Amino acid sequence: MSSFVLKIIGIISMLCDHIGFAFYNHSFLRVIGRVAFPIFAFQAVIGYEHTKDVKKHLIKMIIFAFISQIPFSLLYITLKQPLTLNVMFTIILGLFSIILFNKINNRIICFIVLLLIGCLGSIIRVDYGIFGIVTIFLFYYFKNNKIKMFFYFSITFLIRYLLHIIFIDPIYYLLILLGTLTAFIPISLYNKKEGIKTKYLFYLFYPLHLLIIYLICIIL
Repeated sequence: MSSFVLKIIGIISMLCDHIGFAFYNHSFLRVIGRVAFPIFAFQAVIGYEHTKDVKKHLIKMIIFAFISQIPFSLLYITLKQPLTLNVMFTIILGLFSIILFNKINNRIICFIVLLLIGCLGSIIRVDYGIFGIVTIFLFYYFKNNKIKMFFYFSITFLIRYLLHIIFIDPIYYLLILLGTLTAFIPISLYNKKEGIKTKYLFYLFYPLHLLIIYLICIIL
């Protein structure tokens, strides 16, 4: 499965998630939507490994993150939801943790830094918080061992949803966890090929679809 196919799966899943969030919250659309973040986290690692200029790559992501925050915030305000920073900020912090990991020789210090970046992500309320940032790092750290990657990824999201499963809605959040773990099926099928070149597909689709959903919300 090429990188292009992974992106398409991620985009379709993300669209389902945001439609569910806006119009049918706690629906099966949101379960389908859980596939999106792990795929884009994995894509972020692929992009990092293949970029020729990490600094330029990060600047581009930061610009699009701030652009995307406008429709993202408008949608959240319209739906009367607590404001967070969109998932691109999560990916940026995840990439920073990878960059620092490659610059620091001491593994213990590296993992302390990772936890600090994760805590920062939770404090400034990036989407998925510390769990999203840790996921991106794990995908990089275990890039050559898919079994360990899946194991630690599963543990990360089991911890994230455990209290929800126990105390809030066991069936729904078990499905949410299952939807999240399902993302590893297409990830494990990645064949290290780019496929159709779509350099800015996600960067353009992300803010545009949020804007369209927001406009539909205010019209309805």
